[in-house]
Amino acid sequence: MTTEQIIGLVLALAIMCVGLAGCILPGLPGTPIILAAAIGHKLYFQQTGVGWLIMTLLVTVTLFSIAVDYLASMLGAKKLGATWRGAVGAGVGALIGLFFGPVGLLLGPFLGAVAFEMVGGRNLNESSRAGLGAVLGLLAGAVGKLACGIGMTALFVVNVVYRSGVGLG
Repeated sequence: MTTEQIIGLVLALAIMCVGLAGCILPGLPGTPIILAAAIGHKLYFQQTGVGWLIMTLLVTVTLFSIAVDYLASMLGAKKLGATWRGAVGAGVGALIGLFFGPVGLLLGPFLGAVAFEMVGGRNLNESSRAGLGAVLGLLAGAVGKLACGIGMTALFVVNVVYRSGVGLG
């Protein structure tokens, strides 16, 4: 690997780390950031960048992770009785919760879902169940996105290192 390739790989990995954080933090598109770093690396390095087969896999996993995130949030909320208001409230609460650290990331979606459900006319018990479902759905979606993001990053690194001539074979 040349110095230029090492620097390119390190820069792509730094951007991918932001993407991995985005898999957990609401508001940052985690896997699309990882995909964008891979595309940028491919455009710059061409032949020694990630291969087309792996690039296709990265696009597929990105689309899958977006679907998993959406479905997990919706199913978690619906399973415990949330309406569309609860899902919206969970999203709003998650964005506000960003400003209050890890506790805010957990309490924000819950409180947002509960508040929006109560504004919609539901009682505290129903609203609390919906809030719990929204939080569980958001957590399941984050775990799914993080798993996809880690897999994408690992696939990228292995393929780039192999294609740069360092790999075995």
